[in-house]
Formats: sequence, structure tokens, C-alpha cells
Amino acid sequence: MPMIVHLVTPEEAGRTVKSIALREMRLSRSRFSSLKFSWGIRLDGEPVHADQRVQAGQTLSAQWEDAQGPALTPYEAPIFIPWQDEHYFVVDKPAPLPTLCSAKQAGPTLENALYTYLNCPQPYVFRPVNRLDKGTSGLLAVARDAHAQQLLQRQLHSDSFIREYQAVCVGRLPQTEGVIDLPIGKAGEGIKRVIRPDGLRAVTHYRVEQESASHSLVRLRLETGRTHQIRVHLSALGCPIVGDYLYDTPCPELPGRFALHACLLQFRHPFTGETVRVSSPLPDALAALL
Repeated sequence: MPMIVHLVTPEEAGRTVKSIALREMRLSRSRFSSLKFSWGIRLDGEPVHADQRVQAGQTLSAQWEDAQGPALTPYEAPIFIPWQDEHYFVVDKPAPLPTLCSAKQAGPTLENALYTYLNCPQPYVFRPVNRLDKGTSGLLAVARDAHAQQLLQRQLHSDSFIREYQAVCVGRLPQTEGVIDLPIGKAGEGIKRVIRPDGLRAVTHYRVEQESASHSLVRLRLETGRTHQIRVHLSALGCPIVGDYLYDTPCPELPGRFALHACLLQFRHPFTGETVRVSSPLPDALAALL
């Protein structure tokens, strides 16, 4: 059962339980409301009303039952977790491996692979903070409970949550570094995206790290997080990602995947304030393309 405990400081004395819970414990309003009515908010271990004033040295706690996710089929897979603590995992996802189970994806996924790695705990809910396409390898953050997930997701698309990728693309980019600022929208009813004037603003920063006669290794940082953003932006420049079966053509050397790798993930830890920075090397199969 997730639990948050806060010791009231002298500066916080006289404030209400609700104020401390929302501002210092950073509970969402919906979470606080549900806990208030189920007596999940306690002061020194006793149920308390939201408008009660607190005193220095008192302990305010919030505890709730975590939801139970859908039934999962265990899936044994080598899972590499380069960093973890009591609140989060950073997982290095292989490709091709979908992140989530769904009605259309009943086979192996990172969701049920992590479930098996953790010895099939109950209850279990897979709580990714960011997402990666099936054909993309690399780093993504996973929260251990809903509160931790919500706090870290507040950093998405901010300077506090940094995601960098490496891509091997066809040809050479027009400049060795630059910014791609092109709006992205749906191509139709499917999942494919295109550049279109009425699309959502999408910004990608890039720097060429290596070039060969036919390919370029490019490092990219997302400023926004649109669906397929890097794939669409590089394709729009005439340099699609090698093996991108949706925006170019499959590559026999990369069965089921394309040459895109999430190589760096950095965020400010919501509970400790420390900077967490994790990197992942370019997979051998992608390096071989160069």
C-alpha cells in the first residue's frame, strides 16, 4: 500500500491538513478528495478532517490501496535496469518489444516482462512515465505507484525531463546541427503522422555525430513530445531513419525494428530533488550500419 508521511515543521504550524497535503505532500486534488472520504488521511495516526490545523512536530500521512491492473501473462525476458530506487525504475528496453499490453498486443511486452522480473507481484500496475515505440530501443522511466508517476509526469516536456536519442538515418542532413520546427498531425485514420500546417507544434534539436558514405548518426533532443516526432521530422528532411517500415522501408539487418535508440534520460527526482541521469550505449546492430 503506497504511503506518504510528512513531518510538520515549525514554519507550517497553523496551516490546514488540506494545504499541507496538496502543497508539501503534493497529492493531487482528486487523490486527496478520495482519501479524505475514506479516512486515508491521518494526523499522528488518527483520522482527521481537511480543515484541521496542524502543529509543529505532528505527522501527517496519506495511505491508499493501489489499483489492480489487468491480468497479465508472465513473460521471461532479459530486463536491464541501469537505475532504480524505491520510487522509480529506469529500464533499457530492447527492440522490437512493445511497451504496453493491449487488445491488439497480447504477446510479449515490456509490461509483462517487468511483471515477471518482479516475481509477479499482486497488485501490479505498470506505470510508464514516458513511452517508446515497439521498434525503438533504449531508456524509459517507470514509476512504482500512481503518486510517483503523477509527480514525474509533471516534468514531461519541461527542461527538467530530458530525453535524447541517437538515430542512424539515410543520407546526410542539410546542416551538422540545427532545429526542426515543423507541425505534426494525423495522416488519416491510422497511426501514421505527417507534416501539416494545422498540426501540433513539434520541435526537435539535432546534431550530427558521425557520417559515412550513405548514412548519418544523429543525436536528437525532444523539446515537444508528439507521436512519431523524430521519425516524421527526419523523414521530412529527406533522411528517414534506417529500417523505419512506416516512413521508409524495412531493413533486413534490423528485423522488426528501426535505427532509433533512446540513449539518455535525465530528470529531477520529485522526492529527493537530485538529478538522475542515465545513459545507454548505441546497440551494436545500429553501430554496424555505419
